[in-house]
Amino acid sequence: MLGGGDPGDAFAAAHGVSVKPLIELDGSPMAAHVLRALRDSGRVRRVLYVGPTTSDIEALTDGRVTDHGTLLSNLEAGVEALRATGLPPGERVMVVTADIPMLSAQAVRDVLDAAPADAGLIYPVVRREVCEAQYPGVKRTYARLRDGTFTGGNLFLLDPALIGQFLPRLRALLAARKAPLRLAGIVGPGVLLGLLTGRLTVAALEQRVSELLGVRACALVTPHASIGTDVDKDADLELARQHLSRQS
Repeated sequence: MLGGGDPGDAFAAAHGVSVKPLIELDGSPMAAHVLRALRDSGRVRRVLYVGPTTSDIEALTDGRVTDHGTLLSNLEAGVEALRATGLPPGERVMVVTADIPMLSAQAVRDVLDAAPADAGLIYPVVRREVCEAQYPGVKRTYARLRDGTFTGGNLFLLDPALIGQFLPRLRALLAARKAPLRLAGIVGPGVLLGLLTGRLTVAALEQRVSELLGVRACALVTPHASIGTDVDKDADLELARQHLSRQS
């Protein structure tokens, strides 16, 4: 699980903690709620946590990895630490951010059950209407495709044997995400135009990402809005509090 963050995060500082996943929510750090969902799913064999911890977090994990400062560096460090513990052949790694406290054990099980066995990268996405039905008034960032309007999930599955193959390419994509001309040179102007105009299909996007990363990539449409609803502002935190209060 990725629980690191920017030490200068104003949102975390406003709540008296160094990084966002340590913000208290219903009596526990935000990250602990995510960890309980993983544990309660009964489908996660080992959990390593990347980032600063508390006793509540440590009680739910099998080990801690030092925060390396960036998303991809933390991802790589966490996967390598898991591989060092001895992953069985064919076992996949689930990467989860620590700021989705409404995640449920059933959502974890459903993603694992629906994930195609031959994909090296599985990325869940949620339809806008699903997010707004489950969490009325929620504000998310969406991408409009021909198949619908989606927000990205905050967990994904990958084959750890392929991480060295696609991480350098993924770094290049992320580095170019705010430079349209550079991004167009990587993904292709037709793909970028299709994204901007809403004419691109999910299947075409999967194919292009697969070509770019060198592994079969799958966008998995999930009915669980919690997967695509992270907490990054006070309104999100209040939504999570209300949801957890109803659950308890």
